[in-house]
Amino acid sequence: MSETVKFTIDGKEFTAPKGQYIVDAAADNGVYIPVLCHMRDLTPSGSCRICTVKVNGRHMAACTTPVEEDMAIENSSDELLDIRKAIVEMLFVEGNHFCPSCEKSGTCDLQALGYKYQMMVPRFPYAFERRELEASTPKIFLEKNRCIFCKRCVRLIKDDQGRNIFAFKGRGKTLEINMDKKLATHMSEESAMKAMEICPVGAILRKEVGFVEPIGTRKYDNKPIGSDIEINHQ
Repeated sequence: MSETVKFTIDGKEFTAPKGQYIVDAAADNGVYIPVLCHMRDLTPSGSCRICTVKVNGRHMAACTTPVEEDMAIENSSDELLDIRKAIVEMLFVEGNHFCPSCEKSGTCDLQALGYKYQMMVPRFPYAFERRELEASTPKIFLEKNRCIFCKRCVRLIKDDQGRNIFAFKGRGKTLEINMDKKLATHMSEESAMKAMEICPVGAILRKEVGFVEPIGTRKYDNKPIGSDIEINHQ
């Protein structure tokens, strides 16, 4: 039986199994911490830092930090909200995220976080990066301009022999998402749909299924991101 520890988030006390990552422990207790790279039961990468919290006064990534006894976590301070907003702004200006023309609009986690943190005009200059669109495989488009380097596809999407279909290419300014065209050519329908669904933006799209959800019924049209987790702790 797992040891249970007590901890606080914004002064409210909760319990969770010792060693569970903060972001998952918070979610299990009805507290939303935003994520873009993290997925439950997947080894965390700490790539996006949108989940930054303060743990005993120090900034930490909630997706890589396990809960411990008497840990004091800050999640909703003005400082943290501004850090998260700044990260969203940086992700928007670093890539090509023109939401009205994107097939992921309404179901995009990055777009939803832009609304959540009331992003209007980014405080950073646009990079206007130009990365190629890869559309030579039968089932998916890879729109490299929209990739936010979360590593979800790299960590999760593999062929039936366990080989990675996606990988990063280059370093620094030249870094981009890439895919093995030979392996991608033989992707199953299930794998192609999974790749599109786990991508938090519109970088991976299943061909011929864009805009299937009309405006008004899409994932974030009526409920903001995180509303499936958050509960009132008054």
